[in-house]
Amino acid sequence: MFARACDPESTPLPDALRPAIVAELDRASDHDRGPRVPPADLGPSVSAWAATQRSRFAALFATAEREGCVDVLVRRATLACAPLASLSGAWLQWMSEPGNAEEAVTMRVLALFAGDVGAGHPRASRGSAYLALMQHLRVAVHAHPASRLAQDRRIADQSFYLPAVALTMSRRPDVYQGEIIGLDLCLREVGMLPPLAGVQHRLPHAIDWVALDPSRARTPDRPPAVEDARAVAAAFAESAGTAATAIGRGFAWAFAALRSWCDEVYQELDAARDPAFEMAELVRSRAREAAAYHDRFVVQGRSLQEWLGEARTDPIPFLTALANNRLVRPGRSEASRLTGGLVSEKGPMFRVFPDDDLDTIKRWIDALPADPAERARRRPPTHQSRRIVLRPAPDSARDDGEAPANVRQAYTYLLRRTITPATRRYALRYVEAWLARSRHGMKRSTQPLPAEPPADGLRPWLLDQHDLHNNEFHHGLGDPLPERADLIDSTLQLAPLTLIDGAWLAGYTDYQLASSERGHFLFATYWDELGNGDLSLNHPLIYRNVLREMGVDLPPTRSAEFAAWPGLRDRSFALPVYWLAIGRFPRTFEAEILGLNLAMELSGVGGSYRRARQALKEYGFSTVFVDIHNTIDNVATGHSAWAADTIDGYLAQQAPTARAGAWDRIRAGYRSLNPPSGFWARNAARRARIEVPSHV
Repeated sequence: MFARACDPESTPLPDALRPAIVAELDRASDHDRGPRVPPADLGPSVSAWAATQRSRFAALFATAEREGCVDVLVRRATLACAPLASLSGAWLQWMSEPGNAEEAVTMRVLALFAGDVGAGHPRASRGSAYLALMQHLRVAVHAHPASRLAQDRRIADQSFYLPAVALTMSRRPDVYQGEIIGLDLCLREVGMLPPLAGVQHRLPHAIDWVALDPSRARTPDRPPAVEDARAVAAAFAESAGTAATAIGRGFAWAFAALRSWCDEVYQELDAARDPAFEMAELVRSRAREAAAYHDRFVVQGRSLQEWLGEARTDPIPFLTALANNRLVRPGRSEASRLTGGLVSEKGPMFRVFPDDDLDTIKRWIDALPADPAERARRRPPTHQSRRIVLRPAPDSARDDGEAPANVRQAYTYLLRRTITPATRRYALRYVEAWLARSRHGMKRSTQPLPAEPPADGLRPWLLDQHDLHNNEFHHGLGDPLPERADLIDSTLQLAPLTLIDGAWLAGYTDYQLASSERGHFLFATYWDELGNGDLSLNHPLIYRNVLREMGVDLPPTRSAEFAAWPGLRDRSFALPVYWLAIGRFPRTFEAEILGLNLAMELSGVGGSYRRARQALKEYGFSTVFVDIHNTIDNVATGHSAWAADTIDGYLAQQAPTARAGAWDRIRAGYRSLNPPSGFWARNAARRARIEVPSHV
């Protein structure tokens, strides 16, 4: 469940699993029955609990340090926290969508998320800081991408419970919006995860510890993130009648899950102070494979194969027998054959145990009492993590939903993050159709992007294009401006496109893509289009203001009334639907999105934006929209430059044999902003067995 929820193109949560998640949410609420207190008012008690827990873990680590086993606890605590800390804030990743990009609450949530992913910088998310900790401790074998943590058998199921459910809910913001806000607030009230207190004390300068505290801001100029989370919860609670209940339910569930998990981790770490605990875990995990090679070696009258067969469920009897075997010298690992000759370069078990496993075995041997009677009396501590199963409802025929009947309906459906499988298939076919048109005749056509990627990167080419735009602008200075009515109509027909500014990049709000080497540019671009949390800079809102100056007051973008508005023509929705559709597949169509992004960001800089400014100014309309785009899209430090750098970085990571194919895909994406529309181009899409709407 955790691994699936990490996929940015994951299909919607199966309806069969929804009752199980609802039951989990309700179970926490039932457990915490009592007077309903607003989540924001629970902050002090949650913070106090977290402080107590941090002190509790710090004391445990101090005891382990005196006993000489603190490194074991550091390693195990780091692994236990990994599923949650590696994706800190990821549950907010789909809370913004093209249909709500003008709303104040959405922008507040996106501002929180932008801080979590370190907007504008690669590998700067809170999760990236945690990966650095795991790499420092050399326990990051399965840590990147985060979905691979599910393959790490050193991490108990309990550690996946909270992040798996939270991330799964994040893929259904239409159902769990309030619960997501509530659980986010709870986690920020808690701050740094309590088990990490001992790790931080042990490694105070190893990483950026501020990043691992979700209650704190990432930059000095921002208020604490927990204050922003409280403001989000308060604003959302006022927006709908049941919102406060949903927030409280998410908050209560997260707090209950955290308490249970902290107790589980504490018990595990406490047990791990005894070397026999880790040795028992090691034997249990390796017994199955080892049994195949030990049918002839006898220990206390039984084959080692028999011992190991039992050790898969109960390793203690085998460990007791092994401690009394000639392979082991209790208290003296350096003199024991098990950690000496058997695993040496000439031994029969050479490289069977990696260094970490050998350290576990040596630690166990060194802790064994010399007296056989005392060894017989000692029984290692046991701690078995609770197995967690979310039981879905009985299988039933899955309702794929209805595919959009036309492009206007597709626009409305695709504005939302959550879509039906039928709509998803429609989106995929639509993108493939559009790209088939874009590829038609590409080798014979003249387009700005050269046939091969420039050896010195795209920046020089970018400057050449800017010069062309500038020359075209100056040569056209004497041309007549459009009539007022024509200007208003063209501005109106661009509304379905412009009111979803950045929609082609919506997939890059996925947590791990937003902070990746290339994705950070794309998320920062998307974040800029929406005003970086400042509604006065929000591009859709700025455009609506221009339309109102022109006497046009459109319905909310997400409403069915918007798509049905009679003043908008069908063809005005064709390109917006392509944007909305391709934005859902940031991995499948990465190369094409990079090309489209470059075309879009460069399209008006230095030329058409300046021309549009003249026309708007001529008739007394605000020029803010075109002014702001001409500056933030600039070719030196703006979105156009970022787009070029992203493509250069993408190509640099391709194998030489794959680079030409990747470049062709980028060129097709670039051309897709304005693909050919003739008969043969449409026929190219049909040959790909795709039904193309008549207006495309």
